Amino acid sequence: MADLSVNIGGLKLSNPVMTASGTFGYGKEFEDFVDLEKIGGIIVKGTTLHHREGNPYPRMAETPMGMLNAVGLQNKGVDYFVEHIYPQIKDIRTNMIVNVSGSAIEDYVQTAEKINELEAIPAIELNISCPNVKQGGMAFGVSAAGASEVVKAVREVYKKTLIVKLSPNVTDIAEIARAVEASGADSVSLINTLLGMAIDAEKRRPVLSTITGGMSGAAVKPIALRMVWQVAKAVKIPVVGLGGIMNWKDAVEFLLAGASAIEIGTANFIDPAITVKVADGINDYLDRHGFTSVKDIIGGLIV
Repeated sequence: MADLSVNIGGLKLSNPVMTASGTFGYGKEFEDFVDLEKIGGIIVKGTTLHHREGNPYPRMAETPMGMLNAVGLQNKGVDYFVEHIYPQIKDIRTNMIVNVSGSAIEDYVQTAEKINELEAIPAIELNISCPNVKQGGMAFGVSAAGASEVVKAVREVYKKTLIVKLSPNVTDIAEIARAVEASGADSVSLINTLLGMAIDAEKRRPVLSTITGGMSGAAVKPIALRMVWQVAKAVKIPVVGLGGIMNWKDAVEFLLAGASAIEIGTANFIDPAITVKVADGINDYLDRHGFTSVKDIIGGLIV
């Protein structure tokens, strides 16, 4: 068996497969289907400073080769997470990572501070695709200046591994990646969902209550793969690739493009055991091609 371990900053993963935030709950929901400790890392659903009800229904829609979602970061807030969720997940023997979201820099900072105190949480993933309410709703991550500002502020209070999740809804994602690297990010993950919409032709109305939503699934993979390849060439910090990974072959392609690890999202809804199957598939690929470590293929694209 090949060595599947990888490092994301100071974070060691037993294998490069993680779950994407919002698609795996808090992990416990999937323990009847898959051995959680065989997953390299579990990124739990988005956590905000205060309780959020999320958006009105309908807030999910199926699309060809994917789905749209506009859940709206529904969660009970970081204090509830600390008091009620953390005790349930702290003894799971894999990397439990919290996705942090906010509508103002102070929200991100206060949430990160609280999670920094949790011994069994070794990393956070900072979702900078959230709308900055103080700047008219523009997402933090769509400008280098906005991304840099929020990452710098969180870096001052958060002392463990800081992964920053990048939005694909930008002109130059490599520029954003360089900005967050310079501001103290230990890693970047990409891509977050693409902005899309669906229309009910018979009713002549949008399918989603919010009109637009985040598109994920197999259809976004070529875009995600291109962006991961571009970012991996632009930064020195590890890149985590996600977007349309449905099987081991997809995962290997992201690793070849330069990702040090990958996240699986929408595929979890189709096969709740897909994470472990993908890790096994990566191992089989390495064995077949005579590689002794997954590190041997990271960035190994021949061009």
